[in-house]
Amino acid sequence: MSALTSPRGKVEVVHCRRTESQDVYCIKSLIRKFTHKLFGKLNIIYLLEKANLAVTLCNDKEEIMAQATFLDYPNWNVAKQDDWVSVFRELDSDIPCTPLNTLFMHLFVAVDEYSVGCCKEILRTVYKAVPELHFIFLIVPSYMSLGSTLITVFDQVGNIPCLTYEEDFAVHICHRHSHYPQLHVRKARVEDHDDLMPIFMRYDTILKETYGEYFLAELIEAQDEENHAVVCEVEGAAVGFMSVCSRVNMQLLHECFDLGPFHGLCFPHPDDVLESPQELSVRGSQDAELRSSSQSFQKIVEESQEPVSPDAIENIQGKIAGEAASEEALSVVQNGVSEPEDIEKLSEASPGCAQDHRGSSRSLASLLRPEEPVHFRPIYRGASAAFCIQLFCIDEKYEARSLDFMNFVFSLFSDKNFCVISLPHLTPEFILIQNFVKVVPFNTCTVEQDLYVFHRAGLLKSINIRFATLLDTPAVENLVSTLMLNKNILEDLAHYNKAHKDPDVEYIRSHYNIEDFIYFSHHQREEHGHIHHFALNPIFRHYTKFFLKEILRLGFKSCLYYPVYPKSREGKFQNPYAHSLTSALHYLVPVRPRRQIVYPLEKLGINAPSKEVSKDLMSYALNHTNRKLTLEPKIAVNARIVVVGASSVGISFLETLVFCSHLKFNNLTLISTHGLPGKELLDTEKRKFLASDHCFNDKDYALMSLCSWVNVVVGRMTGIDRATKHVVLSTDEIVLYDHLILCTGQQYQVPCPTGADISQHLTDREVPNSSQRRYTGKVPCNHFILNEEEDCFKALTWIRNNFITTEGNVIVYGNTIDTYTTVETLLNLGVSGSRIHLVQPPPASSITCINNYSVESAVADALRASGVTIYRDAILAQWNDGLHPDPIYSASFTAPTEPFRLQCSMFFSFCEKKVDYETFKALNDACLVYDGRLVIDTSFHTNDIAIRAAGSLTKFSNRYYSNEWTHSNFSSKEIGFQLAAAMLYLFDPTLEPVTEPPADLDRLIPMYKGAKIQGGILPGSYHYLHIAKPAIPTPLKTQMAQPDYGLQIVTGSAENGTYFRIHINKYKMVETITCLSKEPFPASNYIRLFGQHEQLLNNLCARYNENLITDLYSYFTEPWCLAIFHDRFIDLRKELRQILASKEQEDLPSIEQLAHQMEDEEINPAEKPRQCLKRVFEDSIYKTLVERSTLDYLRYNRYLLPMYAWPGII
Repeated sequence: MSALTSPRGKVEVVHCRRTESQDVYCIKSLIRKFTHKLFGKLNIIYLLEKANLAVTLCNDKEEIMAQATFLDYPNWNVAKQDDWVSVFRELDSDIPCTPLNTLFMHLFVAVDEYSVGCCKEILRTVYKAVPELHFIFLIVPSYMSLGSTLITVFDQVGNIPCLTYEEDFAVHICHRHSHYPQLHVRKARVEDHDDLMPIFMRYDTILKETYGEYFLAELIEAQDEENHAVVCEVEGAAVGFMSVCSRVNMQLLHECFDLGPFHGLCFPHPDDVLESPQELSVRGSQDAELRSSSQSFQKIVEESQEPVSPDAIENIQGKIAGEAASEEALSVVQNGVSEPEDIEKLSEASPGCAQDHRGSSRSLASLLRPEEPVHFRPIYRGASAAFCIQLFCIDEKYEARSLDFMNFVFSLFSDKNFCVISLPHLTPEFILIQNFVKVVPFNTCTVEQDLYVFHRAGLLKSINIRFATLLDTPAVENLVSTLMLNKNILEDLAHYNKAHKDPDVEYIRSHYNIEDFIYFSHHQREEHGHIHHFALNPIFRHYTKFFLKEILRLGFKSCLYYPVYPKSREGKFQNPYAHSLTSALHYLVPVRPRRQIVYPLEKLGINAPSKEVSKDLMSYALNHTNRKLTLEPKIAVNARIVVVGASSVGISFLETLVFCSHLKFNNLTLISTHGLPGKELLDTEKRKFLASDHCFNDKDYALMSLCSWVNVVVGRMTGIDRATKHVVLSTDEIVLYDHLILCTGQQYQVPCPTGADISQHLTDREVPNSSQRRYTGKVPCNHFILNEEEDCFKALTWIRNNFITTEGNVIVYGNTIDTYTTVETLLNLGVSGSRIHLVQPPPASSITCINNYSVESAVADALRASGVTIYRDAILAQWNDGLHPDPIYSASFTAPTEPFRLQCSMFFSFCEKKVDYETFKALNDACLVYDGRLVIDTSFHTNDIAIRAAGSLTKFSNRYYSNEWTHSNFSSKEIGFQLAAAMLYLFDPTLEPVTEPPADLDRLIPMYKGAKIQGGILPGSYHYLHIAKPAIPTPLKTQMAQPDYGLQIVTGSAENGTYFRIHINKYKMVETITCLSKEPFPASNYIRLFGQHEQLLNNLCARYNENLITDLYSYFTEPWCLAIFHDRFIDLRKELRQILASKEQEDLPSIEQLAHQMEDEEINPAEKPRQCLKRVFEDSIYKTLVERSTLDYLRYNRYLLPMYAWPGII
């Protein structure tokens, strides 16, 4: 916040922010004729799209006071975009302008009364936001004066001609030192104590309390050859302090961190042992492969550690664009002060260890601390090449110039090449540390701090980025020699000039939400670029955004894309492989995939979308950057967020965090029994053993590529230590956390036989209830409980390896929908129906798993037709007549009448889902409140503030008096999203703090609105889908008996496989959809029908009542409804609702207000309310606005909706 005073004495409090698209109208209102003469006639939206930096100045009422736009090349076409440096150096050789330190002002507008103050405030903000920036050029026609505002900040350098026509243009320059100068750095003196102590006390009082009031003066006095204290000063006053020391405990660092990319922070020595002995080479290479494929930058290159001269590193290959997941985990501190432990180690100066690392970059070793087989580690015998920062603090006002310290402190240690600093991992990322590289810790790391490294060469400012040529091959080969995919990079480099692939921009636009980041129509096809490789020496990683910016400038591109294709690997990780690894992934933004319409292509004919849009390519996750994002910082979140369970809730939670494009979550971890889902183990099978909740499928997992951002730990949670905040795994390993998210859900369990002896002819009534007993014996090898795809794959493998398709009985025990989908899968695999026995235990309630008599009857008939034997109300009594149950040869059951015994070669169990015993024990031992399920409040908290839980694992606390409502009643995907939304305020400073609900609302549980879905293929090859609103389960007949039930629309019959049922509630909204069909149908389209008004569905009720609809399947393939299936249709609905709610005419209420007045009987029109509203709508401006908005929607999305016509195309 700053205050501006006008010449008339008026004061405005102002602040700067990034320019947003909605600012365009205000910016246009500030443009004058003089503006056009200075900058030319500009398309403001286009200019903002191509700008590297656009800044808007607002007052405290959010009214726009001024705006300025900056690009990295000159305007007025006075020089080529990719070759302006030589032109400006010839103009004045004393100005060392480079692409790194220079921007060009392409527009400036301001409120006249405050224009001078606005201009200076914007320039100060720009220089503060871009520390590398030193010069801003302004180019105007030579005959024009700058006016009274710009002339106060710009000085003329000279004139240069235009390239396109004969006219000279004047070049003016604005220097950094006039607005936000570099800081003067010098050795600290004792008298600086009084200036520095207030700064220290503003952030931390522990140092003073621990070491006394004059600890800083004592530290300054203790300087010697190994210890130095330096300050930066402004106008003679010290505003920042740094204490450095050359004594570094290298042994501790080598034990705790993988310092291979930095040659161990030592100088090369002839006795260095850099390669493992032959007998360990295989194991070492496997470890290297694991870590490299987890996208750690540590694989990038080993650099010679001799003191580096600027000439030695000036030429960097910037056009080797690449990708993969780079590790990125910078800690942030607002002008932070190191912890007292650091001060205690002044003599040893052993910077601490980072327990966590970037999700996409760190190896499993950085997650787990127990001992594992020791892999080879290099031995460095050379002298230390590093010094450390012990203490650092700077005034917030000058924080952006923190890097000014580094030149001076490196001059104090001329024989050192590295500077290191250690920080607690929750330290907010401050500007100095953003220029450092975070080091990956080993799994044996015992120090709970993060280590950051900065190389002397990182201070270079004269870096030349150019196009790669074949002559660069030897240098590139050396650069990428330690990468797994180095051969791929070299091969692509060899073919680079012969053929290069541009991104498929039509496919990208139609399949990804790229328009969240760009206005697509303002980017030409040739301006989109495809990144194939990006290899970067880690010591220059803080220049990654600059390299990307230069790639865009030199290549005449405005957008870059990087696809990550899915690839499953055996072992502990699943890794994305596209072209190669990249150290730039965290400087890109992940782009959300778009939900696709399933088109009836044959019915549409020539009105179908183009093949470029509708083609089905291999799914990939898309990452993106553009000119606007090159100077856009991300907010780093270093908190260790650990999710236990890869359920739909957990995946939805992670997805929501990952796609927060302005946040960078460095420590997301998933603990799961089988790792991330989506390995497509059953991809070749058309039938799946388990029913689907339609939250995520294999394609969705490929489109997200969570493994690029999330550390995956394969294992089972067996304990939680709340005191030390770590999770214990089944392998006795531990995973540390700051926030623990429990989403394990419920699973099918091994049933516990009652032990009843059927030879005594017992019935169900005479057998004790064993449903609450836990089976503790050995699980038979031919007994299968299916909870995940891996379980299904094992069952499928068993079937094929043991000839189950040709011999032996299969028993399917349970009464859930999964029993039906499993029976259908067995039949489809070739198992004869006569050898399948479906045994259903007594139901726990009167509500069946399908809850629709028509569907159940059709399925029962199909089972009988297939020869499947069904046993109802049977309870498992014994396996193998009570003898050793492994393997199962027979199974005995009691029934309401006579018990029976079945021969068995394979036993599937789908008894009631429960919380896994190991999970329960871990929760119980951790003293988390458990009452049948884990107890949570409405904010997902358990009784531990650091532990949250969601999904079917949980129940609401009894104080809400809503035991019948749990997360199981709602959509798992929505629950995961809401869980993430409830936590984001902890990490995202752009969000408003969450306010506590009023006391009277604190006892209300949240009600979510997303549809609850289940589907699958049932016996008889029936494709089944059921969509319903969240509700307490109730028999369908009971629902239909309610007086306000609404209308049921049914076409076809279940027996013929043409059944389609829609329930329209009393508000005329679609509340339930049930489909049963012999043919596959577009389930994703039908899901979009949920919650729509029946009139929106082409007056569905009226047409049905008039017998105009005989087949709903055919009805919903008609072209009129495709707009409803479009992913942005919900945006159109919101826009139209906003129009009707807005007061467009002063003398009339809005349509929404008019409806409320009629409902409250404030007005009593002579005609019916509906007719009155319709008449007002048609006679007012609202009809025109609605029609215009609808037509704009169709025009803008015509590439996906070409089947619609609008005025002008016919």
